[in-house]
Amino acid sequence: MLLRHRSQKAELLKKVPMFSNLSNRHLNEIAKYADQLSVKAGKVLAEQGDLGWEFVFILEGKARVEKNGKVINRLSSGDFFGEISLIDRGPRTATVVTETDMTLLIVNSKSFDHLLDTVTGLQKKILISLCQYLRRAEKATNI
Repeated sequence: MLLRHRSQKAELLKKVPMFSNLSNRHLNEIAKYADQLSVKAGKVLAEQGDLGWEFVFILEGKARVEKNGKVINRLSSGDFFGEISLIDRGPRTATVVTETDMTLLIVNSKSFDHLLDTVTGLQKKILISLCQYLRRAEKATNI
């Protein structure tokens, strides 16, 4: 799936829960900074402990998330990762490996910072998503 126009990217971004309530103007702004990438199954997209330089939206395909070599989650269309490292500039908290061929939208760190500063409501949506992530992690460790 090759997206040639910003409006096509914006339509797909609208399906990502974190962006579902953003205006078309804001979605187009995000799409302007998102590069499309196709990757094959078996590729490591992020390595636990490495510094992260991009925020990744999954358009198509599936990936697994590993922490300390153990699978802790699965990702598919509409999911995203990379926001934690971009926000705190710390190392990646997990490894992400493609399980199928995938189509991704990638926003680099400089563009991500610009979007956080200019897209009204995006900071709050990412903050909520991080809180949800922390709640899931806490629940998983308190079983």
